[in-house]
Amino acid sequence: MIRLKTLALGAASAIALIGAAHAPAYAQRTTPDAAPEIATGYKEKAGKSAQKFMVAAANPLATQAGYEMLRQGGAAIDAAVATQLVLTLVEPQSSGIGGGSFLMYADGKRVQSYDGRETAPASADEHLFQDTDGKPVSREVGVIGGRSVGAPGVLRMLELAHQQHGRLPWKTLFGPAIKLAENGFAVSPRLNALISWDKYLARDPVAKAYFFDADGKPRPVGYILKNPELARTLHEIADGGADAFYKGRIARDIAAKVAGHPTNPGKLTAADIAGYQAKERAPICSDYKAWTVCGAPPPSSGGIAIAQMLGILEVKDIDPYKPVNGQLTAEGIHLFSEAGRLAYADRNRYVADTDFVPLPGKGVAAMLDKGYLKRRAALIGDQSMGTARYGTPDSMQVAWGADTAIDKPSTSHLVAVDAFGGGLSMTTSVEDAFGARQMVDGFMLNNQLTDFSFDSRDADGPIANRVQAGKRPRSAMSPTLVFDKGTQRLVLATGSPGGSAIINYVAKVLVGTLDWQLDVQQAISLPNLGSRNGPTELEAGRVSRAVVDQLKARGHDIREYEQNSGLQGIQRRVVDGKPQWFGGADPRREGVVLGD
Repeated sequence: MIRLKTLALGAASAIALIGAAHAPAYAQRTTPDAAPEIATGYKEKAGKSAQKFMVAAANPLATQAGYEMLRQGGAAIDAAVATQLVLTLVEPQSSGIGGGSFLMYADGKRVQSYDGRETAPASADEHLFQDTDGKPVSREVGVIGGRSVGAPGVLRMLELAHQQHGRLPWKTLFGPAIKLAENGFAVSPRLNALISWDKYLARDPVAKAYFFDADGKPRPVGYILKNPELARTLHEIADGGADAFYKGRIARDIAAKVAGHPTNPGKLTAADIAGYQAKERAPICSDYKAWTVCGAPPPSSGGIAIAQMLGILEVKDIDPYKPVNGQLTAEGIHLFSEAGRLAYADRNRYVADTDFVPLPGKGVAAMLDKGYLKRRAALIGDQSMGTARYGTPDSMQVAWGADTAIDKPSTSHLVAVDAFGGGLSMTTSVEDAFGARQMVDGFMLNNQLTDFSFDSRDADGPIANRVQAGKRPRSAMSPTLVFDKGTQRLVLATGSPGGSAIINYVAKVLVGTLDWQLDVQQAISLPNLGSRNGPTELEAGRVSRAVVDQLKARGHDIREYEQNSGLQGIQRRVVDGKPQWFGGADPRREGVVLGD
């Protein structure tokens, strides 16, 4: 039997118009944040069915690599490693071996959560993102350069999970990425758009030589881009394991790059990198109606926030508010957004790396207690609360200040199920688009330390998510697995990039599939919506004017813009009496699903 530690409850989610006006594919779009990974269009996608195994990822070449591993008899983790390595090459703006990750894994017997989040340098303190007067530095100063780079975690995490669940040799998993790095791959429209949009990337001489031509123009769509430096790096890691990354030439190169930035050097050292440890932590599992929903624990905030949203929406009963004639209802959007306000208020106040900062009261159990969530749900009325106040879970003995982190939406997500009963959901990131804009040994370095609060304390006390030496910054990454509560079989794996909006994106898919009985592709394609305890955010052009007017009449401050999710999902379903896997990929990005 799968060992599921049930704490509280399940999912929440969004709704909306399925056949609305779509932006031209790969037209550049602005988003709610100043310089994130931009939206590049919307193109309808059909889901895919398979009987034995399946993988879905944000780039076709990466999906193909994972698929090859599954066809060779690999486990889901083998597919994930191969997929991530190719994403490092073909989607460098979003993730890579210079970043971090959270992974949820189920093997038919138990559910595990792996933490590959980056860590702050040993010499860092709460003033890392403050000037000499103790004021927070600007976004640009925070992100660009060496200051924001944490010790990368993704390879250590993948190695740990592979040691426990892999079926193919570690070295085999590197084959597709090495081949593509040596022979080259065609620059996609999305990658070209992101290179063209970014105003910081060319400041790094190494990145400039790689992503731009001699005239300083971005590599055009279709250009065959080769990366011999990354091929060399991957060869070393394939032969020497993750130690080749963490304890040798590559670690020294990373540290030198960080320290050598001409205007904004950082504190990360080779010793910080060598000392990095991936961690296995108890997943956040909670019952939601007929299902058990499992997500990542702190330092991810996703598992707790989604469970809170689902618990609140279970009390308020979102089931009746399905789309009507293809349109989201005002009541459905209202409930979903208000539940989000309440969950984000608690997230912003309490959630951080629990190795350093305790959660309120009795921890996760207090924050997901059904009585507490019922009291929170009672705060939802007919009018929007605008900005929700954080709650006070039972037995709370700590008080924290308000967080001021920069959560940027440049991330990637992949899901896989294998022929042996295994399945996973993995969110992986370098944080901002192209991370810290520092390239070394063929890959981009993260800027994940900007997920710490720039302020370290306020009138209420120290901020839970402040910088501390060796600490992991809070994340919104929300890899999620859903199980049938009776049989304990895996029924859904999903997740998304999107900065702090990830929580709303994933909750949308959970509501769409579990409450409204949509298939996972339909749920992914629903308009994005929600609130992060600020305005009510709607995907541009996909909610009717009549519904928007109804929401405004209920006090909602409406903001409409391109919401650049990158959802992937695989669900178990029965067709004509036969079980099958059905996968979906986000129409807002270039991902695909493959399986047999």
